[in-house]
Amino acid sequence: MVKRGRIVAFFLIVLLLLGAMGTTVKGIANDLNLGLDLQGGFEVLYEVSPLEEGDKVDTATLNATAQALNERVDSLGVSETSIDIEQPNRIRVQLAGVKDQDQAREMLSTTANLSFRDTENKEYLNGTDIQAGSAKQAFDPQTNQPLVTVEMKDASKFGEVTSELSQRAYPENRLVIWLDYEDGDSYEEEAQKPEDEQKFISAPAVSQTINSKSVQIEGNFTVESAQELADLLNAGSLPVKMEEVYSNSVGAQFGQEALDQTLLAGYIAFALILLFMIVYYRLPGLIASITLAVFAYLNILVFDKLGVVLTLPGIAALILGVGMAVDANIITYERIKDELKTGKSLKAAYKAGNKNSLATITDANVTTMIAGIVLFIFGTSSIKGFATTLIISILLSFITAVYGSRALLSLMVKSRAFDKKPGWFGVSKKNIRKLNDKEERDVTFYGLKLNLVKHRKAYFAFSIALTIAGIICLSVFKLNLGIDFTSGSRVEFDSNQALTTEQVEQKMDDFGFESRETQLSADGKHASVRLEDTLTKNEENELKSSIQDEYGDAPSISTVSPVIGKELAKNALYAVIFASIGIVLYATIRFEFKFAVTAILALLHDAFFILAIFSITRLEFDITIIAAILTIIGYSINDTIVTFDRIKENIRIKRKVKTFDELAKIVNDSLLQTLVRSVNTVLTVIVAAIILWIFGAASIANFSIALVIGLAAGTYSSLFIASQLWLVWRGRNIERNPIIHEEKKKVEGPQV
Repeated sequence: MVKRGRIVAFFLIVLLLLGAMGTTVKGIANDLNLGLDLQGGFEVLYEVSPLEEGDKVDTATLNATAQALNERVDSLGVSETSIDIEQPNRIRVQLAGVKDQDQAREMLSTTANLSFRDTENKEYLNGTDIQAGSAKQAFDPQTNQPLVTVEMKDASKFGEVTSELSQRAYPENRLVIWLDYEDGDSYEEEAQKPEDEQKFISAPAVSQTINSKSVQIEGNFTVESAQELADLLNAGSLPVKMEEVYSNSVGAQFGQEALDQTLLAGYIAFALILLFMIVYYRLPGLIASITLAVFAYLNILVFDKLGVVLTLPGIAALILGVGMAVDANIITYERIKDELKTGKSLKAAYKAGNKNSLATITDANVTTMIAGIVLFIFGTSSIKGFATTLIISILLSFITAVYGSRALLSLMVKSRAFDKKPGWFGVSKKNIRKLNDKEERDVTFYGLKLNLVKHRKAYFAFSIALTIAGIICLSVFKLNLGIDFTSGSRVEFDSNQALTTEQVEQKMDDFGFESRETQLSADGKHASVRLEDTLTKNEENELKSSIQDEYGDAPSISTVSPVIGKELAKNALYAVIFASIGIVLYATIRFEFKFAVTAILALLHDAFFILAIFSITRLEFDITIIAAILTIIGYSINDTIVTFDRIKENIRIKRKVKTFDELAKIVNDSLLQTLVRSVNTVLTVIVAAIILWIFGAASIANFSIALVIGLAAGTYSSLFIASQLWLVWRGRNIERNPIIHEEKKKVEGPQV
């Protein structure tokens, strides 16, 4: 009897979910914090050193500096600010959406140490003599020119200084006002320069004693520059010196275009995944599509509540999170289909499928989570954002796929409306065996009797050949390392018309920079130029201004110092090593050491394959590729563990495996049983990666390429390397040491 109440409950829940999401998603999405790569802005990493020799930079000093920087940013009116202290002596500043990047950068890096000196550069007063917060922008009542006024703490002290200087003959009676005076600076030398190039602010002649707390600072000010100086003085002088060791500047329009392109890619990929799930898995696929929509909504909601900054790599991680959620659903649905084909009722098949798939889904998510956590620990800025998004996505995909999908599917199964309709679950009636049919049948892949373990030596030979070829390529060509690992600068900009490589390189030469490598998009309207030089702040500002004048849009400019390049390379290596160790430990605990080792060999095979492809193609290998490799490691181990779970289960069913042939059959059957799931999962994620590659922002193109290559390699290694290696290793002495699975005996109480 059909229980219509459950069907009604199903539709009510779905309508409530869709209604709640539809009415709130726009407001939540508008409140999201977007990274500077999606709305423009800049990021800079400062290395902090003491002002005076012998001083130390400790935690208190770094905190004071960060506070001073924060006060300066507040005066700019920037709403999305991130100022982080990175031990032992670095401060990272991210300003997203800032309108005038040059002004903001100048204000941040200026020490703002005001000093009053004579023409011989002797200091009489400095910033400590000024009343805190007293600086104001004003106008000269006679000339109406902008100026800055400050209040001195002690009027008599200022009177003594002016009294001494007034006794000197002109021009030695000048009171030279400096901002950020440095050893070696000279009034005499600076006075010979044009007024707009002089380092001191002003040098008024003093003809009488001035016993006043209020001091006027006159100079070649505009209203804006006078206000900026007042803001700097009010924010206070920095207690340290700061040197830029990394910077990334993104024009507002450049960021907006990247956001639009990547969102379009995300929409297309998401729509194709939903369409595939509905067509292939019918009713469960429809339910999976609903919970995937809930998954995407919950991600946005959590990002908003936690204040997560969404970046381009973050969007890529979100799309990959969709792939993880799809995988969890596919694992469950394939197990339900397997149970239905044995002749079980829909309710029994649903219960058994859920039970058998839970451990597999958990193992797959935990191993991917390990990669995400390692990325978070060793990553920087955008990669840390990628890891954060990936971790959140994995947690939410597990919740929605394991609990959300199952709760909705349970209502439909228990309604009894589909008891005699296996087609709604993607199972044809002709493929269903009778429940009492105990005849052992060969496991097939869509009716094909494949022996995937028979040619294992050929697989090993093929992989060994690829490895040798890769080693040769890497030895000869090496990797085309990006500035993240080698230092230098990268300039990216858009043009309204198609450009050629020669035109771009000539433009860089006209600007005074030599191009090391130039890449153009397919339509020639997006250029990425790598410069050997590490641009200074002034050079970067000049180049940005020149490109904006030439092409209409502010470019994206990244600069990495040699020190940071080496650290990023070291952290990337640590990330791969520690992720591998974590996965080995988990796989050893869950399975056995042989499973863990063969799984690691397979994923190292995948990572090395990506390195070889990037060496051959000469695609730039930057920090985002490390994120791609660790994501692939997660997927590869995910795929491998799904297979190992099935091998372990089939051994438990067999209970005793005494010969190599028996073990080989178990491995082959396990591979065939999980093959549909492996193919379907990797296809959905590869499609998403290809869509990101075609329609996404140019800055994540190489990331997408690495994913496509790595996912294909990961599927190959899971099927033909990991399980086959385990078979050879474990089966070597199986006749002397058979595999025996003993079921735990239940202790039963007295019978009545």
